[in-house]
Amino acid sequence: MHSSIHYASLSSIAGQIESREISPVELTEYMLSRIDSVDKQLKSYATVCADRALQQANSAERDIASGQYRGPLHGIPIAVKDLCFTRGIRTMGGLRVRGDFVPDYDATVVSKLEDAGAVLLGKLNLTEGALSAYNPAFDIPVNPWGEKLWAGVSSSGSGVATAAGLCFASLGTDTGGSIRYPSMANGIVGLKPTYGRVSRHGILPLAKSLDHVGPMTRSVSDAAIVFQAIAGPDTNDATALELPIPDILSSLDSNIAGMQIGVDEDYMNEGTNAGLVAAIEQVIDTLKRLGAEIVRVNMPASDPLELRNLWLPITGFEALMTHADTFPARAAEYGGYFRGILELGMKMNVEDYASAMHKRTVFSQLFEAELAKVDAVICPSGGFVFEADKQAQYGDAAAMKDIIKHFQGQFTIPADLAGTPSLTVPCGFSDDGRPYAVQFLGGRLREQELCRIGHAYEQATQWHRRHPTV
Repeated sequence: MHSSIHYASLSSIAGQIESREISPVELTEYMLSRIDSVDKQLKSYATVCADRALQQANSAERDIASGQYRGPLHGIPIAVKDLCFTRGIRTMGGLRVRGDFVPDYDATVVSKLEDAGAVLLGKLNLTEGALSAYNPAFDIPVNPWGEKLWAGVSSSGSGVATAAGLCFASLGTDTGGSIRYPSMANGIVGLKPTYGRVSRHGILPLAKSLDHVGPMTRSVSDAAIVFQAIAGPDTNDATALELPIPDILSSLDSNIAGMQIGVDEDYMNEGTNAGLVAAIEQVIDTLKRLGAEIVRVNMPASDPLELRNLWLPITGFEALMTHADTFPARAAEYGGYFRGILELGMKMNVEDYASAMHKRTVFSQLFEAELAKVDAVICPSGGFVFEADKQAQYGDAAAMKDIIKHFQGQFTIPADLAGTPSLTVPCGFSDDGRPYAVQFLGGRLREQELCRIGHAYEQATQWHRRHPTV
């Protein structure tokens, strides 16, 4: 194993595994050794599944040797957010009340990854219940670009592990931005699919009508590989769409000449870091050179606080239903921030929830109307990574305000309310080495177009090839 193989793309490793230049067993042993040495500092893993990983790697090696190669995930070491049920392996969801929970079945996405031949290295840390703060009983993942930098919200472990070369891909979930914020903060690619494109069966919910599951990787092509493996109908999830999955990989290299990219400068610039705005303007220039047409759009005007006040009651009400068995009966075991959101849910009645859902529908219609005008809308992916101390991340009420004020929810919450897809791609770095990210928003079921645009931009630049020195 060469010294930087952990930063290789999933697709390049897949080719070497298929040709038998690389042994899945040796690669898995290497990755487990790297996790053992590096993750003591980064704390991205909640549970390392060494025995299961080595069994899967040995099985993959035997199958490939006998000519039964399954595709680009066969023998590839990956990891999943610790909301995903794993048979016989604890699934805590960042919750002290679930510290001993061991499922007796795999989440659909875990089963699909196993069917594709992937090797599960382990389960990744997250915020409590997949909201915005950590339970004091759990570790906070450390951003590999700087130990003082925020690592993102709930899929933070997935962002850290993928950026730091501790897996070749990971799964995250997104309810209000939790694939996009950590992808932005850690300088990686994140694909939030259309609601229902990926089954949520066996995923511990935060808010069932808002939760999305998607890949976090180091390139757009890698995200497409994982998405195609985990997407599709599922009889165990009534919200899973009964639609075929497009062959995104076959169209990735198609040129984007004539594709329309929507830009709303007021929307993009309001409250956004000047360096990030400049980086996104360079993205727009690159897309123009590649033949894309830039089109003016008018995104629904809404400030982050207004959107959060629309999103939060829905989240609180639905989260309370998920935690009915343990809250308020075991309220003392919850961290203060998450406990407060559940208490918000308790104060609501069905009429309050119906009113919030109506407002959601009205906003989503306006949002989708603008998306329908173009192939994608370009904007920041939740803002710019900032410094955050432990007290704030563990949910101290006063300190938490310093975290929330940085959330640019106008760029993340809308796609969850509407259930539309989004792609986050690295687009540069600040003078002090913090990653910049751009987001491409698309209409329902437009993952293929988003990946074409993101891949074209990626191939015209080198930002995705820059990795932290871990």
